Amino acid sequence: MTSCNGWTNFATWKVQLEVFSDFDLDDWCLDMLDSVELAGWMKDHVGEIIEEAAQPGLARDYALAFLSDVNWHELAQTARDNYAANDAQEELDV
Repeated sequence: MTSCNGWTNFATWKVQLEVFSDFDLDDWCLDMLDSVELAGWMKDHVGEIIEEAAQPGLARDYALAFLSDVNWHELAQTARDNYAANDAQEELDV
């Protein structure tokens, strides 16, 4: 695997871009989860999106297989880092 746009690989970058680019932990009430729990939630969430959007068959199977290459811990840590940075900025703005 090779890195892509600063992310672990293409799969991680693509899921970040398409699903989690505007992700806010507050919107989902996930700010209390640690990174491991959040990574699991993110993986399940994207899997559910695919399961709901795609008809059973080859394309859906490939989409779900694509998720095995995603670095869920990197996505979770990024979401937590962004949450912390936004929280700190809000405190400065008050």
